[in-house]
Amino acid sequence: MKKARFTDRQSIGVLKQAEAGTPAPQLCRTHGISTATFYKWRSTFGGMDVPMMSRVKKLEDENRRLKKMYAEVQRRAEIMKEALGKQW
Repeated sequence: MKKARFTDRQSIGVLKQAEAGTPAPQLCRTHGISTATFYKWRSTFGGMDVPMMSRVKKLEDENRRLKKMYAEVQRRAEIMKEALGKQW
């Protein structure tokens, strides 16, 4: 996966500048991003601050971990069903 040029904190910083009144096209030129990137960031990080963003990241990581655990348990349950079904 390609490494992002900007961190999430930097993205939020650009959005804070936009909220302060700087026009989006000017921000895009200043930071070397496209307007599509700016509006994607706004849809992703709009209204967030740095602590909230880090909390969301932690929750996403935990959710990913729990989904993997659930998939593993389901796989083992299917194997057990097959094994018990063949015995009888």
